[in-house]
Amino acid sequence: TAMEYALVEFLALNRGKVISRTLLYEHLFDEDDSSLSNTLDVRVSRIRSKLGKDFIITHRGMGYSIPT
Repeated sequence: TAMEYALVEFLALNRGKVISRTLLYEHLFDEDDSSLSNTLDVRVSRIRSKLGKDFIITHRGMGYSIPT
């Protein structure tokens, strides 16, 4: 989807860096959207199912990254 592409693109542009969930929310979603509780988690899960479980790395308490 367009949202999944935007997420992958943003992480790819920052490859090797850990991107916080807050920064991802600010980049991807409308501030007025009140349904953000697990939206990012669902998008990451869908991307992993399509591109492989190790495509996006979760850094607990920090955010996400795409390894170099």
